[in-house]
Amino acid sequence: MSSFAKPAAKPATKLIILDRDGVINHDSDQFVKSPGEWKPIPGSIEAIARLNQNGYRVVVATNQSGIGRGLFDMATLNAINDKMMEQVFRQGGRIDAVFFCPCTADQKCHCRKPNTGMFEDIASRFHVGLNGVPTVGDSLRDLEAGAKVGCVPILVLTGKGKKTQAKGNLPRSTKICADLAEAVKMLVTLPPKSLA
Repeated sequence: MSSFAKPAAKPATKLIILDRDGVINHDSDQFVKSPGEWKPIPGSIEAIARLNQNGYRVVVATNQSGIGRGLFDMATLNAINDKMMEQVFRQGGRIDAVFFCPCTADQKCHCRKPNTGMFEDIASRFHVGLNGVPTVGDSLRDLEAGAKVGCVPILVLTGKGKKTQAKGNLPRSTKICADLAEAVKMLVTLPPKSLA
């Protein structure tokens, strides 16, 4: 498991953990394999900037088994993430760090969601507890990984989200939003400590 972009030394008062594919950008069953294939979901970039404007530090935690499958390499993944971060920056926002697991499901990695390794690493790097931290995903494994460490799971109906909702068995207290923009609107308008 690896990450890039160093978090600032000062711990955040508010943190949010986002999945990437299907939440920030359009997903593909054939994987997002190049910067050209990375297309933001309408409103997602602005939503990240709005989080920053409301005191959130934004971290991305993403399974990227395309590396383990040999579909793309680390340089390509970095180029894709650079494009994402640049678009957020141009909108006046910031992604503090991107954590990813390059392993395939067969490798039984502790970091690959629904396992919790990436979330534990985020807690360690940012020196924060994750209890009550919102985590946004479009698949059950995103929500399960967060729920296991005390995060508040938010399912968006973009990407695989509608299929995930239809299958059911969501973690208890999962919030459901149309997309990242709606999730962010909910978060920034809720009274403090009312999410859980």
